[in-house]
Amino acid sequence: MKSPLKVTFLGTGTSQGIPIIGSDHPVCLSTNPKDKRLRVSVLLEWDDTHIVIDCGPDFRQQMLREKCKKIDGILLTHEHSDHTAGLDDIRPFYFRQGNIPFYASQRVFNSLHDRFGYIFQIENKYPGAPTIEEHVIDKETPFNLFGKKVIPVEAFHNKLSVLGFNIDDFVYLTDVKSMETTEIEKIKGCAVLVVNALREAPHPSHFNLDEALAFIEKVNPGKAYLTHISHLLGFHDEVSKKLPKRVHLAYDGLQLVIQ
Repeated sequence: MKSPLKVTFLGTGTSQGIPIIGSDHPVCLSTNPKDKRLRVSVLLEWDDTHIVIDCGPDFRQQMLREKCKKIDGILLTHEHSDHTAGLDDIRPFYFRQGNIPFYASQRVFNSLHDRFGYIFQIENKYPGAPTIEEHVIDKETPFNLFGKKVIPVEAFHNKLSVLGFNIDDFVYLTDVKSMETTEIEKIKGCAVLVVNALREAPHPSHFNLDEALAFIEKVNPGKAYLTHISHLLGFHDEVSKKLPKRVHLAYDGLQLVIQ
């Protein structure tokens, strides 16, 4: 019997977060906690395992909010800063646990080597720098992650290949603009689908709301949750009223349990 999968939305915002610094947009000025969105990420838990998908600039704040004391691994969708800029903040986990396993494509690791060279330095490494354990993954090869099968799924963020993940019929996709039919087949009929919906107007590298809803219809999940949301999509409560019955706006701190 498989262990239930607990999902906590650490952040559901776009690359600038909501509120945007200095913005007077009504959504940025909202006092509703569901309109305040950190950069996009989720925490997955089963048994005594804690896995984070993406490690953005709000990682420290997210870990403190959830009182997370242990991380068993971090999956990365792609190399953009809103998904990786919190890499240095793994240090408290590293000091307690040792090397932290990371799972990403070779291209993403190449980018991290360029941007965080001090972490990957071998000779004369600064003693306070963390060390990560690199696990290269690709869309072709499912892998075992502490007793659960992970099926990587490729999508495209404009022309950039990004990875999503199907774990126990929970599918997490972000920064998606298109997906090949063969990859959609990996996730059809899943129990829960999380996918990005940036705003109502079209965008060159993200689903807008209409595109996200059309994609959800194609995948036909039991339930769907929208994430990577900008202030331009509107107020959480107002947008939620307009969505189809099985589609929901995710918000920071939302928790799901998938049996």
